[in-house]
Order: sequence, then C-alpha cells, then structure tokens
Amino acid sequence: MTRLRGHEDAWATWRGAMRGGRMHHAWILAGRRGLGKAQFAYRAASELVAEDGHEQLPATGHPDILGLTPLAATEDEEKKRLEGKAFLAKRNISVEQIRQMQRRLTTRPTMGARRAIVIDAADDLEKSAFNALLKSLEEPPQGTFFLLIAHQAGRLPATIRSRCRILRFADLPDELIDGILVEAAPDSSNEERRAARMAANGSPGAALAFLDRGLGNVQHLFERLAGEGDADLALRGQLAGEIGPRPDREKIAAVLEAARMVLVRALPDAEPGRQRRIVAAHGKVSTLIGQAPVYNFDPGILMLEIGGLLASTADPRDAAH
Repeated sequence: MTRLRGHEDAWATWRGAMRGGRMHHAWILAGRRGLGKAQFAYRAASELVAEDGHEQLPATGHPDILGLTPLAATEDEEKKRLEGKAFLAKRNISVEQIRQMQRRLTTRPTMGARRAIVIDAADDLEKSAFNALLKSLEEPPQGTFFLLIAHQAGRLPATIRSRCRILRFADLPDELIDGILVEAAPDSSNEERRAARMAANGSPGAALAFLDRGLGNVQHLFERLAGEGDADLALRGQLAGEIGPRPDREKIAAVLEAARMVLVRALPDAEPGRQRRIVAAHGKVSTLIGQAPVYNFDPGILMLEIGGLLASTADPRDAAH
C-alpha cells in the first residue's frame, strides 16, 4: 500500500472536529474513486478510537474498528481472499451484513470508549441495507461513529445524507500523483507515468490501476482517436488488440474511465461544435461505465464502440462518421 498523501483540508476538518469535543457521529467521505478515501477512513478511525496514554494500534484487526465491504462472490472466491489473492466480490453490501454490524453494537467497545464503523463503499449498499443502516444513524449507540465512503454521494438516499456530515476529497495534482507512481512503481518510465496521469486525471488509485495493467498504449490510442478520428478503423483495431480477448472487469473499468477522462480534458479548449460532440460522447461513455459492473461486454465490440465515440469528437474532416 502506498503512503497516503494529500487531502490536507480533509485532515484539518476531521482533526478539528475531534479537538472540538462534539464529534459528529456520522460522516460521508465523498469523492471520486481512487482518491485514497478508504485509507483516510481507516487511519482516521484509528485516531478516533485511540486512548490517551496507550499505544495507537493499527486499524487492521482492531477490535473497535469494524469494516464493511462486499463479501466474496463464492466459496472459491472466499478461499482466494483468505489466501491473500485477488478475488471476485459481490456487487453489494447486504442487509444481513448491516444487521450483523448492529448486533455488534449492542455490546460496549472492547478497548476504550469509542468504536468506528467504516462502510466501503456506501454506494454499494442494497436498498434494504440503507433502510437498516438508517436506524443506526438515527439512534447511534454511545461512542459509535460511522464513516461512509461514497464515490457518488448523490446516489445515497437523502435520509442518509441528512444525518451525516460530508467530508469532500478533491482530485490530487499531477506532481503529487507522479510521486505516488514513482514510489509504487519505481521501474516505470516517464512516458508510462504520463499516460497513467492523463488517464487518471487526479485519482492516484486510477493511475496505479492503469499502470499496473500496462495500458499506456491504450491511452496513446485514445488521444489519437479523439484528435485524429479513425476513418479506416485502424486505430480501433489496434485498440482491440491492446485490450486482449478476455480482460477482467477491473481492466475494462480502467479503460472506460481513461476514455472518459480523455473527453473531460479535451472539453475546455474545444470549439463550440466539438464541445457538443464531446458532451454527447461523454454521456454515452458514462452510461457504459454504469453498465460495466453488471454487463458482460464482448471486449472487441466494446472497444469498437469506445473508439467510435472518441473518434466522433475529432474534426469532421478526419473522423470516420
């Protein structure tokens, strides 16, 4: 795990609330995926439950820090998780997980006066789980604090948002992301890190995912598609070859987000006609991002579609549409 960097404003707000003596019982940590919100949440939880005069224990395995994430999808995937291997998780945090957490809250904290519940991510709660969680937010047990990680805070029910204090996380600057990439991947080249930064546009987690999967050439093709068009489909053919025949969901998610960020970066400097095309393409790519966790895309067809959307934003004299 890389060292947590940035987010000084969030830390100042959090630690100021702790010093104030009237700590709000529920917080939403809001911001794009990959900004380090989970690392922040567990470090903040560790500070919260620490007792004066006692050594501050790490959050992992701490009896008074309870983390809720989607469970492994199957028994075989659970075995992978226990072995420390990559595993496929369910799409949602279930209502039963919330109820199990609530049963824990009927007892006192183990080591001190405070307990922290980290939900990663609250976006992934089942509808019935939201309703169950609401009961705990309305009547929190003494000394219990909730940290709800949200990649899209607007998707949370208003009843949940109204009972939480929102702590917002901003995108990180390129120079900070580059430092993270150098630390995490010291053998990466300047060009590989540039491609990862461009794809991530402020999200160190997205940059690391992009770099880990060797998608630098994909970023280069995306930039060419948006800038030159693709009249003979050659670039789209190269794109399909780069992705391969059986990409996993994480790789598809990284590719889709990179395509979206190419459009975001291109928008401010585009002339009005091209801006309209970029906005239209961005909407369609965003729809694909929303479908990615659920749909089983054919990789070749998906790359043709993404490439076509990027090419559609190029100068009409060069685009293949």
